[in-house]
Amino acid sequence: MAADDEIVISPTGWVAKQAAEYEESDGARGTTLQGAPCLLLDYRGRRSGQWRRTVLIYGRDGDDYLLVASKGGADEHPLWYLNLQAEPEVRLRVGAERFSARAETLTPEEKARVWPGLVEVFPPYEGYQEKTERDIPVVRLRRTEG
Repeated sequence: MAADDEIVISPTGWVAKQAAEYEESDGARGTTLQGAPCLLLDYRGRRSGQWRRTVLIYGRDGDDYLLVASKGGADEHPLWYLNLQAEPEVRLRVGAERFSARAETLTPEEKARVWPGLVEVFPPYEGYQEKTERDIPVVRLRRTEG
């Protein structure tokens, strides 16, 4: 792996542990959180340009993957979301499969259509949205290759 491709894992302890388990098992373990499906998201830091990795719960919309930028209902966006806004080209691992994707924030109409399904995947999302005045963004990840 080239130095440019070196990945910095999330500094959050449980995320780093789950990401390592996911990766080391070739996507056989670490693929759920509280019963919800998870993927590995590799994205570029908007200031450093460094690849970073986190574990996120996902939903589906056809062939696309959906991420909720909830940060547990905090009043500010998660850092991974800010980075995707700056650089939308990402790499995913879903189970054993790896592929590149492009991220885009859903419009309010698109979010309204998919939101009930995301709450079904992970019911706490509903409470997170109620907890903050911020409109929690939903991100579509559309495969670009592989």
